[in-house]
Amino acid sequence: MKPIADITDTSRSPGHAAPRAGSALRDFDARRVRADFPILSTRVHDKPLVYLDNGATTQKPRQVIDALSRFYETQNANIHRGVYQLSQAATESYESARHTIQAFINAADEREVIFTRGTTEGINLVAASWGRTFLKPGDEVIVSALEHHSNIVPWQIACEVTGAKLRSIPMNDRGELLLDDYERMLNDHTRMVAVTHLSNALGTINDVRRMARSAHAVGAKILVDGAQWVAHHATDVRDLDCDFYAFSGHKLFGPTGIGILFGKRELLEAMSPYQGGGDMIESVTFEKTVYAGLPNKFEAGTPHIAGAVGLAKAVEYLTAIGFDSIVAYEADLLRYATGRLGAVPGLRIVGTAAEKGSVISFLLEDPPVSPLDLGMRLDLDGIAVRTGHHCCQPVMDRMKIAATTRASIAMYNTREDVDALVESLLKIVSSASSREAAPKQPESSSPSEPPFPQAAASSPAAAAAELAEDFGMLDDRDSRNQYVLDLGDALPRNFDLLKKVTSRVPGCMSEVYLLPRTAPGRHGVLEFAADANADIVRGLIAILQRLYSGQRASDVLAFDIDRFFHQIGLEQFISSQRRNGLAGMVARIRAAAEAVAAQPRE
Repeated sequence: MKPIADITDTSRSPGHAAPRAGSALRDFDARRVRADFPILSTRVHDKPLVYLDNGATTQKPRQVIDALSRFYETQNANIHRGVYQLSQAATESYESARHTIQAFINAADEREVIFTRGTTEGINLVAASWGRTFLKPGDEVIVSALEHHSNIVPWQIACEVTGAKLRSIPMNDRGELLLDDYERMLNDHTRMVAVTHLSNALGTINDVRRMARSAHAVGAKILVDGAQWVAHHATDVRDLDCDFYAFSGHKLFGPTGIGILFGKRELLEAMSPYQGGGDMIESVTFEKTVYAGLPNKFEAGTPHIAGAVGLAKAVEYLTAIGFDSIVAYEADLLRYATGRLGAVPGLRIVGTAAEKGSVISFLLEDPPVSPLDLGMRLDLDGIAVRTGHHCCQPVMDRMKIAATTRASIAMYNTREDVDALVESLLKIVSSASSREAAPKQPESSSPSEPPFPQAAASSPAAAAAELAEDFGMLDDRDSRNQYVLDLGDALPRNFDLLKKVTSRVPGCMSEVYLLPRTAPGRHGVLEFAADANADIVRGLIAILQRLYSGQRASDVLAFDIDRFFHQIGLEQFISSQRRNGLAGMVARIRAAAEAVAAQPRE
């Protein structure tokens, strides 16, 4: 294999055209590529890092890291305005990056390439600027059932503001869009179709070329979310004939905080600015502002100049390797990973589309292990995966699940990474099977009512002091996690019973059921039973029960739980998703306490 810097990419295979798999696969050397990524040689929990969370963000090659350092060391200045040499050099690097991106996506004009903070901002820009310019009451915007929240919420907002209607393309049980249904949905009122190129939750590759043709046939425009696509396949916006295409640098081996919005020039010129500020104007008076031309009109303020430089270097790096090689290698690795994971006892892959790339989402169902617990246990073996709904709650709802574990691959992953994941999963399955076979703790002393814990201390503050003392003896993340898990292990198991008698707590990545009541014969006293299908969340429930159950409702409402969580350092070792779930439980407890406190004495 030639040095990466000497390889040029001579092919531009758009959409999902098949690469020349044989020779391309033989030419690709993943280990050589891995050597360019410093972080891949690190260790986690004294284990080699196995990084399989590329759908969330990719790692950065030395070439990108060096380009960022070099810019800040030798060129750092603001752009476009300065007459001095350093500013001119920075401006040249920034605009050269735009030219690199134009070639990378085969845009017709540099002015069609807008630098943004990422995919999310690009979609919001179109939904806000194009939406307020062209949408009106009675118009329709179509999104798909596969979309990330970033390609749903901005269109919901646009529809609320303009009076347009949002519609959704259905999908089947394999995670494939029903394109015949989509084409029947299109009509004279359709103004925009917004769809992902490659699903971050299921890995489904959508036929956006066909979708664009169908949209254009009724006079509609199409925006493609390319965040998950661009690092894995060549992208040709003219061949796709999309009107807008958005992607993020950090999923393309580039820096965070930088992204691209491609838009056809005539559309961008017809749109009003998304933000006002410096560098997006020709002239300003108090009576009138004349906006700058493209692309400046949509790049208000000082941009992420170094980010653009780093993104261009990432694109050059990928182009040197060549997408024929990348596509062939990743397709082979995806087949291998799918086969190996599919053989793990009790594991079910969620998302089995015929056209699929880079993502495998799965559940451990027999014995059941929640995605949250699974992610934590894999981490102990140095394996980084993503757990949760992946910002795709409609996808999870369609599949009738709360969350999945997701392994997402990149060109630097290897079969050894897959083997390490499978080996760890087999250990987890074996451990869970042993626990399932052990004598079970009875769910409840009564088949119709779970146990409601009595007060663990004289007040929430007193219970908090005891818990803080316990946490104070634990000086690292792992020991605190284990302490929470131990608390959860002692919690009575009443999940199935509570699921029957109360509603799920919103905001939790796992399934959580919490049943509050006024303590019998004790006016103004709150108690509650709760359970979850994730061990770590059961531990958080145990903490809340020690703080609140059996306490006076007025004391519950007066207790500053945020200060307590900060005191014990809880926010330092639980994920933001778990914090959101914890906040959902606290909100339900506080609402119940308000109701108990408001009850009159009999």
